[in-house]
Amino acid sequence: MFWQCIKMALKAIASNRMRAFLTMLGIIVGVLALVVLVSLVTSAGDAVTEQVEGLGTDLIRVTVNNDGGRPLRLDELSAFTYHEDIGAVAPLNQQTIMARNGHESGRATISGTTPSYYGIAGLNLIAGRFIRSADVDNNTHVAVIAERAAEHFFGTPYAVGAEISLDGRPFLVVGVVENQDSLMNLLMPGHTIYVPYTTAVRMSEILSNAVTTLLVSASGTDMLAAEEAIEEMLLDRFRRDDEAFGIFNQALMAEAMDEITSMLTTLLAGVAAVSLLVGGIGIMNIMLVSVTERTKEIGVRKAIGAGRGSIMLQFLVEALVLSLLGCLIGVAVSWGLLQIASVLAGELMNFYLSPGIVGFAIAASTVIGLVFGIGPANRAAKKRPIEALRYEG
Repeated sequence: MFWQCIKMALKAIASNRMRAFLTMLGIIVGVLALVVLVSLVTSAGDAVTEQVEGLGTDLIRVTVNNDGGRPLRLDELSAFTYHEDIGAVAPLNQQTIMARNGHESGRATISGTTPSYYGIAGLNLIAGRFIRSADVDNNTHVAVIAERAAEHFFGTPYAVGAEISLDGRPFLVVGVVENQDSLMNLLMPGHTIYVPYTTAVRMSEILSNAVTTLLVSASGTDMLAAEEAIEEMLLDRFRRDDEAFGIFNQALMAEAMDEITSMLTTLLAGVAAVSLLVGGIGIMNIMLVSVTERTKEIGVRKAIGAGRGSIMLQFLVEALVLSLLGCLIGVAVSWGLLQIASVLAGELMNFYLSPGIVGFAIAASTVIGLVFGIGPANRAAKKRPIEALRYEG
């Protein structure tokens, strides 16, 4: 009986395709809004969270805003590692320069740092070595470059021993590391190059040995304990001035991104649900018109023995089919739009169709088809055979 109702519903829809499409349009737009918006937010949230976690969730970034005339020096950083909750500390001095090798040139972001940065940032060497303590102590002009930079300037990732010019100063390439394709690195201008911290300070326009940015890793898995430890030590260092510095915990950032994504997903799903309700109202209106137009058909079916239940099921299934067809079209169009968005975003982000939200859209469309189809189906089922047969609409 049920499959027969589906066949009858598809036949009724096929007999008036334009009206059926316009009826489904509300559901299509509602599903489109729901699936695309939620999938965009979910994909973007997952991408950012993945990039943050890729940089290391055991990483704390400290920025000195106002040293109060008592600048933090490079030789003071080792004292922080004496605390049991702190694993390693590395200063960071970043600036954008022009790099050149022969006829090849390009902008690059140099990161002045110390040997401990290698472990904190989770770098991986392809060839050569990383920066050593002797390089920092002697202000040597050595550079460790990312694989992509090596291929751009030298045509090979094995560029150890070659020379590269950074802002007109010759540097010896002593190591090549794997590319870090995190969102942060992709947004940074040019190629990635690491040099000794003291050398980077001398290249800076602001000739100051003060450490204004440092990265801290936890000795274990307790990031909160490490954050509290570094905060207390900095408060002692800057005379209890909590505005002298800022602490950024990447583990908390990842958790915050998850919460924000969940909130936005819920909000957008609620907004898109309104569009689905409007689509449901459109289905109900058209089904009421359909019931009126097919009054004589209802009378004939009842006259030959069709019961109230079968008539009601026929029109209820027709409303359900309209709703689900609109849903499927909406999901298909959503998938196409997300593929286009992924192509346009390139390496920055990959937008995908969330299976959960597709399931929610199908479930919502099913409920809407049933809820808004009950009224017209009930009206059809209540019609009296004799009156229906006499109808001349």
